[in-house]
Amino acid sequence: MADTPAGEIALWLDGEVAAGRLTADAAQRQAALAFDRLLRRFAAPPPRRRLLGVIPVGPAPAVRGLYLWGGVGRGKTLLMDRFHAAAPVKRKRRQHFHAFMADMHEAIAAARRAMAAGDARDPVEIVAQTLAGDVQLLCFDEFSVTDIADAMLLGRLFSRLFDLGLTLVATSNIAPDRLYWNGLNRQSFLPFVGLLKDRCEIVHLKDGADHRLEGLSAADVYLSPLVPATDAAAEHLWAGLSTGGEEARDLRVKGRLVHVSRAAGRRARFTFAELCDQPLGATDYRAIARHFDLLMVTGVPRLAAGERNRAKRFITLIDVLYDAGRALVLTADGEPADLYRATGGNEALEFARTASRLIEMRSEAWLHQAADVSHRQSLTA
Repeated sequence: MADTPAGEIALWLDGEVAAGRLTADAAQRQAALAFDRLLRRFAAPPPRRRLLGVIPVGPAPAVRGLYLWGGVGRGKTLLMDRFHAAAPVKRKRRQHFHAFMADMHEAIAAARRAMAAGDARDPVEIVAQTLAGDVQLLCFDEFSVTDIADAMLLGRLFSRLFDLGLTLVATSNIAPDRLYWNGLNRQSFLPFVGLLKDRCEIVHLKDGADHRLEGLSAADVYLSPLVPATDAAAEHLWAGLSTGGEEARDLRVKGRLVHVSRAAGRRARFTFAELCDQPLGATDYRAIARHFDLLMVTGVPRLAAGERNRAKRFITLIDVLYDAGRALVLTADGEPADLYRATGGNEALEFARTASRLIEMRSEAWLHQAADVSHRQSLTA
């Protein structure tokens, strides 16, 4: 399909490159052409089935969607958001995949509670009918299946949604055949993979630079002390890391929800209080590290000797992010060794390790390593 003529998305991309706002990227342009093909499919949708050649029967057929996958920072979200704005569809929704699935589980539970005793209807069917009535084009960002409840629901839900005329567009770091890889009871999930490949054009945005990390250096990632100039520098850096826009998300962790107030693709921003003044532990931090390749944590204070719980959570957070190989941006009230004055014993030793890791994690070598880890995981997840 290399001869696809440039349409609205590719021409916009060309203009951004010409203006110097984006870097020329051949694979990214091929992805833009795929979105242009989808725009053309919406302009000439498949014909509706008719009884006796005259009377329309059933919902309009779904336009074949698009599943765009590739490494982190390749511009997938940027292109999808441009497509979502341009799509000639009134009933459209753009949502992060995990937020959507949380909504669906909640809606199905509510439908089940509302059903009268003896009502034999399938609550998934009820939810599918309602959603298809509200949405014709559904755009997912960061499609990734790790939860067995999500895996078991997807096939049932989307087989009905596609039949009811819904078009799916999704971005992902993962090839369709690698979704829910090694997941519990994965064999039952495979029909959904086949359905996805049938109902969506599959496009691989091939390897290249993580454009959102271009220009990020060690000087950017540890900002101190906590003064207005530091806050302004953090805001400027976050604006560059979240060019596709930000949203709130909830991560399900062992039946609980961990709230992420500011997420942008595989990047998330937290305050120190959000992570270390709440009853969170290693399991919660590992869930965050699985979902995000880069964390910005602002407002790290100098902790007094008596603030053991806050210090312990901070130590655990840094240990988890270090072990996961994640990129970290901090605004802090001093150099790493000055952030906690433990009175001695194990706490002093643990925080000495934390300070050492913070120094390593703000080096150029760590940033390159973190980018490599994220890229490898995007290909093997």
